[in-house]
Amino acid sequence: MGRKFFGTDGIRGLTNSKVMSAEMAMKVGMAAGAHFVRGDHRHRVVVGKDTRLSGYMLEDALVAGFTSVGMDVVQIGPMPTPAVAMLTRSMRADLGVMISASHNPYFDNGIKLFGPDGYKLSDADEERIEAELEKPPTTRESRALGRASRVDKTRKTYQDFCISTLPPGITLEGMKIVIDCAHGAGYKVAPRILTDLGAEIVPIGCSPNGRNINDGCGSTAPHLLQLTVPGVKAQVGIALDGDGDRLVMVDHLGRKVDGDQLLFVIATARHAAGTLQGPVVGTLMSNYGLERALRERGIEFHRAAVGDRYVLAKLRETGGVLGGETSGHLLTLDHATTGDAMVAALQVLAVMRSTGASLAELTSALPLLAQHSVNVKVARRFDPYAVPRVSDAVSEMSRALEGRGRLVLRASGTELLIRVMVELEDAEEAKQHAEQLARIVRDVAAEVK
Repeated sequence: MGRKFFGTDGIRGLTNSKVMSAEMAMKVGMAAGAHFVRGDHRHRVVVGKDTRLSGYMLEDALVAGFTSVGMDVVQIGPMPTPAVAMLTRSMRADLGVMISASHNPYFDNGIKLFGPDGYKLSDADEERIEAELEKPPTTRESRALGRASRVDKTRKTYQDFCISTLPPGITLEGMKIVIDCAHGAGYKVAPRILTDLGAEIVPIGCSPNGRNINDGCGSTAPHLLQLTVPGVKAQVGIALDGDGDRLVMVDHLGRKVDGDQLLFVIATARHAAGTLQGPVVGTLMSNYGLERALRERGIEFHRAAVGDRYVLAKLRETGGVLGGETSGHLLTLDHATTGDAMVAALQVLAVMRSTGASLAELTSALPLLAQHSVNVKVARRFDPYAVPRVSDAVSEMSRALEGRGRLVLRASGTELLIRVMVELEDAEEAKQHAEQLARIVRDVAAEVK
């Protein structure tokens, strides 16, 4: 059975479209509730959201769906996605829900679901929920309806949890940090965590208005952060995405430090300390320079499909605890069950504090290959490798790059895009190859009906 609504990161779409309407949210609440109501105990679901205007609409619809099937709802308001995962587990809830479209613009929204263990739902669970969506809803009689309540103390619980992931004795006293929260879910908790640890903070992207989430700020657009860090003479900058599960950092010179580089910093520090467990896991898009640098240090490296759920699956398969994506989804399974931008940032800051090295110094040991990526918009999803014209071009180009670099061609799991990436020492050559393949994909996409 395939999945009709769930992509690589929950259900996502344009607000008030068929897939992301109030009606759909209520049906998801009913279907997920029906799937997770097991036994006679009072069932509970934790519901969080980011700062999108549509979050109010979808939250109310989800609450209606869950309570109609007998689940009690704990509404925690704007909180990062990893906070929902952590609180679902710590509160012994049956289900966790995050209303967010992550790094997408405000006019999109989404629904992410977490099981009672704090991990994202399996494909099998998502398929069962989709099967429930196709059935007439089964609601409870009045005396068995669920209750909804808002709980504010959870913010402090999550802040304390993040702080607890630092090694004993590590504080941020004397550090000046610029924090960009993308006008998103972390706008309250992230600055507070840093302040509680003693840092002097300069906040940007911390004034959400419902429409400015990810708009020229955050991990997908760190340009202002890159100007601000050297401008205010800060040691480092931290950029979250709209739901607080992606991390990009900026060194004191204003240079962007991506997920591959951050993964390198954490992995090599743990390896040197003898605390690294299992292999490190990246994705098909992880820079080859990362793989090469880790293996030179005796650190095993594996690649998973793109998407943090697949990084997670590979980590659990191999016994590793550290993995991530170039985009900044970083997993530290000894601390959290899902990507957590603030937990990952604290691990990097801890390395800086314990070594006395700047972020620029820590990343200088990682020579990255030049990557050129092109996103080709498509009208509908299709497998590019199933088209001979594309697959032949990929084979020919791969032979030309053999021993010098890599080519990656993949359909996005969350957007109507075909992603083309070429990786080489020579940036101009990488660009030429990527643009050439992108033109072929674009022409084919125009012909696909």
